[in-house]
Formats: sequence, structure tokens, C-alpha cells
Amino acid sequence: MLHVPCLMKKGYTLIEILVAISIFLVVIAAPTGFFVTSIKGQKKALASQELLDNVSFTLEYMSRAIRMAKKDKDYTCISQIGQKLNYQETHSERGIKFLNYQGDCQEIFLDEIDGRLKESIEGSVPVPLTSDDLYITSFQIASDESWGQIDNLQPRITLSFEIKRENPRPEMEPKIKIQTTISQRNLDFIY
Repeated sequence: MLHVPCLMKKGYTLIEILVAISIFLVVIAAPTGFFVTSIKGQKKALASQELLDNVSFTLEYMSRAIRMAKKDKDYTCISQIGQKLNYQETHSERGIKFLNYQGDCQEIFLDEIDGRLKESIEGSVPVPLTSDDLYITSFQIASDESWGQIDNLQPRITLSFEIKRENPRPEMEPKIKIQTTISQRNLDFIY
């Protein structure tokens, strides 16, 4: 009688294959999840930085204009009879008028129709200060008793606004809230 050795098939069982695939998926899925999360975080950070970069020019321009404003001694720009003011609120506390360093009457205000900051000099056609893709949801000018020229208080203005993209993707586009206080460069003294 001839003895034929039993040939056993060497292979993997279905359970072993399923366990191996499960371990492989866990090992691959964890870093992939971290990678996707970090990419989303980076996109949001870049969107915030781009929004802040777009706003910084406008804020710097407004700050410089307001800081360099002259005192309106002759009531040529600010028309509150009986008071000598450095600034005057306009557009329901969403705008400010002042005599700029060149002696022109300048106004910066929020156009509520399109949600953009605009500037007008000597009653000219308003020119946008913010880009088309920015939308200002809130803009306020806080006035106080320092705006008068008959006191020894240095005039200061507190500007606060909230800005977002015009057509935001909610998961990527944040709103930015900014508040700053600007003091007029020329010293205030009674004259």
C-alpha cells in the first residue's frame, strides 16, 4: 500500500482575513482623520487671515484720517450751532463727519444697503472703503463728552464693527469683531 502524504492547503481563514483588514483600516483611518481635521483647520485659519488682511487696510485708513482730523473752528464742516466739535455722528450713529487734515469735510459711514463702509469728501459721491466680498454686519461709533472743543479732554472715538464675507461658507468663514479707540493727534485746548 502506498502511502501518499496528505497535502494540506496552507491559507488564511475568513476570520483571519477580516481581522487583518480591520486592523489595517484602524491603522490607516486614524491618521487620515487627523489629516482631514488639520486641513479643515488650516483652511479656516487661512480664511480668517485673509479676512483680517482685507479689513486691516480699511481700519488703518480710517484711523489715520480720524487721528489727523483738524478742529472745525469756523463751523465749515460740523453744523451743530453753538458747539465747537471735533467730530459729528451721522447716519444714525453709523457714520462720522470731521474736517480732515487737508481742510475738507470728510465723512465715513456704513451704507446699510450694501453693508460696506464708504467715504465721502465734501459731499462727493461716496467711495467704498471695503471690498465687494466683505459685509459689515455691525458698525458703531461710540461718542463721549471728549468731542467738544470747549473742554480739556483729548477727543477720542471708539469704533467697533463685525465683518464677514458676503457669501460665506459657514464652516469656513468666521466673523471678525474689531474694536479700537482712536485719539485725535492735535491736542485739545480751549481757544
